[in-house]
Amino acid sequence: MLKAREKLGKYRIIRRIARGGFANVFEALDTVEGVRVAVKVPHPYLITDETLDDFQREARLTAKLDHPNILPIKNADYIDGLFAIVYPMGKYSLADRLKSRISLRTAVEFVDQILDALAHAHRHGVIHCDVKPDNFIVFPGNRLRLTDFGLAKMPLHTLTNLNLGTVGYIAPEQAMGRPSFRSDVFSAGLVIYEIFTRELPTWPFDWPPPGFDKAKRKIHPEFLALLRRTLEVDERKRFSDAQQMRNAFRRIRAKVLAHSVKRNSRNRRPSSSKRDWKTIRFQEFRKRYGRSLEVRATCGECGGPISERMEFCPWCGKHCHVYGGETRFPTRCRRCGRGMKLDWRFCPWCYGPGVDLATNRRYSDVRYEGRCSNPSCTRKELVPFVHYCPWCRTKVRHPWRLAGSKETCGRCGWGVLREFWDYCAWCGKPLRQ
Repeated sequence: MLKAREKLGKYRIIRRIARGGFANVFEALDTVEGVRVAVKVPHPYLITDETLDDFQREARLTAKLDHPNILPIKNADYIDGLFAIVYPMGKYSLADRLKSRISLRTAVEFVDQILDALAHAHRHGVIHCDVKPDNFIVFPGNRLRLTDFGLAKMPLHTLTNLNLGTVGYIAPEQAMGRPSFRSDVFSAGLVIYEIFTRELPTWPFDWPPPGFDKAKRKIHPEFLALLRRTLEVDERKRFSDAQQMRNAFRRIRAKVLAHSVKRNSRNRRPSSSKRDWKTIRFQEFRKRYGRSLEVRATCGECGGPISERMEFCPWCGKHCHVYGGETRFPTRCRRCGRGMKLDWRFCPWCYGPGVDLATNRRYSDVRYEGRCSNPSCTRKELVPFVHYCPWCRTKVRHPWRLAGSKETCGRCGWGVLREFWDYCAWCGKPLRQ
């Protein structure tokens, strides 16, 4: 497998960002253009004439689908003996984005883009066959782009298609080897329902599905009826293709957004001053501590600003087992999702193992502010608010302090901000009794 810092033609590998059943996807630097790209390389043990034909067919299919919501190909070629497909590098996948809070307006924009991408593919006679959150890449400005046409089929070949797609997101008839445009419609309905409820309907797809009460409070009734038609087990009752579904959605799009504004206005009247104060408190916290704490995400429970360094949300006390927001580190821990450096041997946040693409190169960092207490540790350097040394796994005993504050938690002794926080961000102890 390709390693960090290894060169593949003009591309310098940075890290692996995804592993699929047929290929690895790496983040790499284009050393000529100076931009980061995603490089898709088939698994060496799967390379046969047939699989290479499939990858070349994927490249040809994608190349003809020129659309703002479909991920374009920058290059597809044999590079240093390996067949590779190179794409523009996005921020993260829709699956990663779903780990944090999404406003209703953004969710509606995502729906519009999902259906626009599929409608374009269907208009060109292409069935994607693997519509799922992992295959939508988020770019700046909340631009979604559909990728991975490796399983895509033309209608004439659907009756003999044995590539089933991803379990959990495939239509019943596709699971039996008979995909069609209506199968993509079903999968898109599952993704859209998950965007609004964070619940994924499962077989036998009875209505109402899990999370329906939450959906009913947020979504206009006509939009719920559209989703119900989309998720019909009998494919004949669904929309015939994504173009028809997109047109139906756009007829009610304004109602969906107006319903959201009306509902929020009705809910806000009794406690508008409290909500306004909450917003002001969040904004002031970001202004004063957002940079020093690297606040780059929001709590999925209360919407408060949080950092990947925090173990608990300081606003509602929710335990942040997995972090899904942005990170400035080059890779992530596979267990907790927090950022890691390529030369760390262990995750300093959750005690997890190091990264797959580990390197012997030593990386300096201005964020190193602490020292490991283990006398036999070879590096000793620590970034603030870690729980373990990333070099030797020694537990950090000295309490971390917050710059500009002398307040500490009575339980763990780490720095807190009682002016803003209701809970300790490190141990979850309530700060306001």
